[in-house]
Amino acid sequence: MKFITALALGLLCIAFGSTPSSAQDAAATIDGKWHFVLDTPGGDREIDSEFTVDKDGNVTGKWGNATVAGTFTDGKLNLSFSMTAEETGETGPLKITGKLDQGDLTGNWEFSSYSGTFKASRPKTA
Repeated sequence: MKFITALALGLLCIAFGSTPSSAQDAAATIDGKWHFVLDTPGGDREIDSEFTVDKDGNVTGKWGNATVAGTFTDGKLNLSFSMTAEETGETGPLKITGKLDQGDLTGNWEFSSYSGTFKASRPKTA
């Protein structure tokens, strides 16, 4: 009986000890370059970005020339950072909320009085 209990406890320790946390999963899944396509009232807008996720799920990086700030936990992206719109010169917060779905990021964006949906994928390698 002691052997079975010890074996069961050992297997549980191995199972739980080898499971990465969601923040570690996040770093493994969204770190790196992304190509975003935003659906806007004036047509599709494309932007390249690059993210780094720390062990706590905090996201940093670049969105074009803007500096990114936000979180990525449990497969959900939540960004809010200041940027300047090329078309109007207006500066304000850009909010991106979305989720990782089959290797792509999809969700919603908001800037000033504008909003829409987006899809982001990894850039194609040459």
